[in-house]
Amino acid sequence: MTASVSMPAGGVQVGSYADYAQAQRAVDYLSDEQFPVENVQIVGTDLRSVEQVVGRLTYARATGAGAASGAWFGLFVGLLLGIFAPDGSSWISSVLTGLVIGVVFGALFGLASFAATRGRRDFATTGQKIVAGRYDVLCNPQFAEDARAHLARLSLRG
Repeated sequence: MTASVSMPAGGVQVGSYADYAQAQRAVDYLSDEQFPVENVQIVGTDLRSVEQVVGRLTYARATGAGAASGAWFGLFVGLLLGIFAPDGSSWISSVLTGLVIGVVFGALFGLASFAATRGRRDFATTGQKIVAGRYDVLCNPQFAEDARAHLARLSLRG
């Protein structure tokens, strides 16, 4: 039975890296060297929120996006209703009816929701993500010197 080691953020810094991939590589190297990595943390600092603007949002784009979203929902409902259709032709008509109704209502809701913003947010973005300016590898103080020695060898390897 092994004891669980709990370390609050604020251990001894044994490495600092510009991106998460480098910090992850350092911890992976420690693991490969049989270092007790349960005594290590990766801590991101200088956090910032990044949202990529991809274009201007217009009434036409909002209506088109609403129609596309509604088409998927209408297709889903049409397929569910088509399951209970007595023959093949009514199955197809259920799917097409659901699709058309979904497109129409989706377009209307997309248009209405864009109009409701009154130009306060007339741009489209990709998802918002949190990134750190720096990633520190922290270690429990009793293992810090050993971790630094391993990471020094890693930096010499390149």
